[in-house]
Amino acid sequence: MNYWLMKSEPEVYSIVDLQRDGNTIWDGVRNYQARNYLCQMQSGDLAFFYHSNANPPGIAGLMRVVTTGIADPTQFEPTSKYYDPKSTLADPRWQTVVVEFVEVFADIISLSTLREKFSASELIVVKQGNRLSVIPVPEAVAQKLLVIKT
Repeated sequence: MNYWLMKSEPEVYSIVDLQRDGNTIWDGVRNYQARNYLCQMQSGDLAFFYHSNANPPGIAGLMRVVTTGIADPTQFEPTSKYYDPKSTLADPRWQTVVVEFVEVFADIISLSTLREKFSASELIVVKQGNRLSVIPVPEAVAQKLLVIKT
């Protein structure tokens, strides 16, 4: 099993929204490195749900990858802000996954707490200027995060 951190702005889609919905397609990722990470995911992987552009920003919960290798449907929708006219059904440029709700953390693990506990080499999200919305989390770091959240 691998571990990931996936960001969303809570006013767009939050961990509470995922709790209500049960599962969702993680659409709209338009960064090639983040897309490559999505392509590496496997069913059963766990992902930390990170609220970005929030007060405070931080990890709000946990989700599980249930389906991989999905062409992001928003790339084909001309009315979507994620539309990509260069992408075709035969050769989609953007892949994604379906995730399911696991838990909401009792307290958010704030970015300031993450910076206190981890270096940028351990957890990329604490690196100044990091903008990737999907990043890998080493297993040792994931285990520490699971302890911190309790």
